[in-house]
Amino acid sequence: MKGLTRRNLLATGAVAGAATLAAPSIARSETFKWRMITSWPKNLPGPGVTAQNLADRITEISSGALKIELYAAGELVSGLEVLDAVTGEVAHMGHTASFFWAGKMASAAFFTAVPFGLTPLEHIAWIEHGGGQALWDELYGGFGVKPFMAGNSGMQMGAWLKREVHTLADLNGLKFRIPGLGGQMMRRLGVVPVLLAPSDILQNLQTGVIDGTEFLGPWSDRAAGFYKAAPYYYWPGLHEPNGTGECIINLKAWEMLPGELRAVVETACRAENIVALSETEWQNASALEDLTQNRGVQLRQWPDDVTAAARTAAGEVLAQFASGSDIEQRIHASYEEMRARAQSWSRVSAEAFLNARNT
Repeated sequence: MKGLTRRNLLATGAVAGAATLAAPSIARSETFKWRMITSWPKNLPGPGVTAQNLADRITEISSGALKIELYAAGELVSGLEVLDAVTGEVAHMGHTASFFWAGKMASAAFFTAVPFGLTPLEHIAWIEHGGGQALWDELYGGFGVKPFMAGNSGMQMGAWLKREVHTLADLNGLKFRIPGLGGQMMRRLGVVPVLLAPSDILQNLQTGVIDGTEFLGPWSDRAAGFYKAAPYYYWPGLHEPNGTGECIINLKAWEMLPGELRAVVETACRAENIVALSETEWQNASALEDLTQNRGVQLRQWPDDVTAAARTAAGEVLAQFASGSDIEQRIHASYEEMRARAQSWSRVSAEAFLNARNT
């Protein structure tokens, strides 16, 4: 983490005690005070709200035995430094998304979203029942953190763009903010992927550093203000059919907690995961109506040739993990097994019903 050290934090007085987790005193104390850092602007509808709700829920359920103090992106570290800060004991826990760490562990992105991959409920089923959690724990264990699902922004929209896309050729050279496996997919379509923290997107869109962006869905996107710089809103979110947010906890801090407080954290994460997903589902419809009726936003569907090319590119991106490291191969195989299972069921359940309902 550039410029971020325990000595610097002590010297500047940024946060009392931020330099260390103070293991001996914490271990003997009857109460715990933890710092949570996030990748989100403070109280951003969607993940920013979820992070605060999680901090409050843990504090409340534990009756104050585990008190969580939240620092939004930029207040202690930048949104893209959360993993390093939790690993380095600058903070006890973080609320973020796994695809930000693809440069450190390529298969981390599987635990947020995969292009043409699992829907939110299917992803939860993989983590909870299909072996996903054990693989996630193993992958993150090398960085000294324990991960949990802790929020979900649901199915995503495809893009905010300054100009319309009529054919696949129109994507060539487009500077587009997109992380994770979706970014790799879009690169194969001629797009230039750019990684930016959520708090930096709008300014770069307004100044022309990027030509477009994806983020989440209408509720969060409206709050972020992207419609002020890019009027065309594309659907569907081929790159990100799921939006799992993660809570990551420093393993040393986790191991210091008594069993009942570990149970509190795990229960709070599970609760906030489904509460956040349902809230997003509720809010997105009205936010989309407001964007299109009151804020000049024009909805556009991805052209057929873009969708077809993206499907092919997504397959190429995922195929690389089949010949990767041992952990990459096992994560890929487990995910593909779950996707095949989900497809066989969804064809006669959700897909069939939605087609019938919406006809």
